[in-house]
Amino acid sequence: MNTTWMAIAAAFTFAFALPAMARDPQEITWVDLLPEERPYHNPFAEMDFSQISDLSELYRFEVMNQEDLDDASRAEAKALRENLEEQGLDPDQLFKQREIVMNQRRLAATEPNPSLLGKSVRLPGYLLPLEMVDQKAVEFLLVPTVGACIHTPPPAANQMVLVRYDKGFEVDGLYNPVWISGEMRAQSHSNALYLVDGQTDIETSYVVDAVSVDIYQ
Repeated sequence: MNTTWMAIAAAFTFAFALPAMARDPQEITWVDLLPEERPYHNPFAEMDFSQISDLSELYRFEVMNQEDLDDASRAEAKALRENLEEQGLDPDQLFKQREIVMNQRRLAATEPNPSLLGKSVRLPGYLLPLEMVDQKAVEFLLVPTVGACIHTPPPAANQMVLVRYDKGFEVDGLYNPVWISGEMRAQSHSNALYLVDGQTDIETSYVVDAVSVDIYQ
């Protein structure tokens, strides 16, 4: 009888332990936040500097400032086009491919990784406060490198996380890394980050309502 009750008790204990085990966050790195790479043709990688320069100038004439060209500018644009065509390049096709390349780069910088969405994760990084309550950060950006957005250009939108933490985290400088834990969600945000020399708007692709924020150890 004792053996039977012990087996039943063990089964109940295991059953109730499963949800807790399932909630253990998955430890991830910043590379994991990137979407799967989509291959695309980039003809500009095969062009030399002078070709890129001529094509950029032609684009400026024929696309960006088409309505404002004078006779001299039209003649210069015609010469640029003829020079590129003599080298076997098709400016019109390259202009179309430029849009494709730019769009793919934009997606690579902004799209989330769908395999992480809805999962409980644990991610290390550096904290940049957005909203403080009682000297504690209740909303902040988590960034992958120290000084990101302050001393360097901001990382890609999918290389930052907007974190909300109702309990608040006491900030002891901006150079101490932390761990954040919570469910990863996709949500585009524009966040105003206030710096010593003014304000900058930061775009993010991820948001986490943190269940814990801890000093990195």
